[in-house]
Amino acid sequence: MPPGPRFILGSGSPRRQELLAQIGYVPDAIRAADIDETPHPGERPLAYVRRMAVEKSAALELAENEVLLTADTTVCVGLRILGKPEDAEEARAFLRLMSGRRHRVITAIAVRTSTRTLARDVSTTLRMLPLTDADIDAYLASGEWRGKAGGYGIQGIAGAFIPWISGSYTAVVGLPLAETAASLRSAGVTRQAG
Repeated sequence: MPPGPRFILGSGSPRRQELLAQIGYVPDAIRAADIDETPHPGERPLAYVRRMAVEKSAALELAENEVLLTADTTVCVGLRILGKPEDAEEARAFLRLMSGRRHRVITAIAVRTSTRTLARDVSTTLRMLPLTDADIDAYLASGEWRGKAGGYGIQGIAGAFIPWISGSYTAVVGLPLAETAASLRSAGVTRQAG
């Protein structure tokens, strides 16, 4: 039987690598796309995150025997997209906006072969506790907000801020595992044994 395709992760995110390893997928190579992640004027969060996953995929070279997985995660309050904060003050503004409210985290994935691209998304609704200035200051001092959509990571200290979630926890971390595994299987990528 010929070997399966080479599995390429189109993301430098250590969280995505860890999530894939949890379900037995270890990339043969990692290639991160460098694209403009600025939302288009009036672009809605779901359209934005889908576009990002597909554009990341299209920006990377792919050989005929490779399968590429790219993903993008965004946080939104209503139609407002909260990307990765530029600095601690923007992270503070994001946390204040979400404090005591519901928000959504949307992760889109794109699985690309030499002949097709399969894209799907998962939307999760969360509620954040009301945060005091001291809560926000302590969180910002931890540095965990850096590089995270919406300025927080549920898998760290901020997990204590989220008493309610409806949807996929792993999608909030950065990769919806059930949907990702199904998409990789349909593209011929097999899990590693052991």
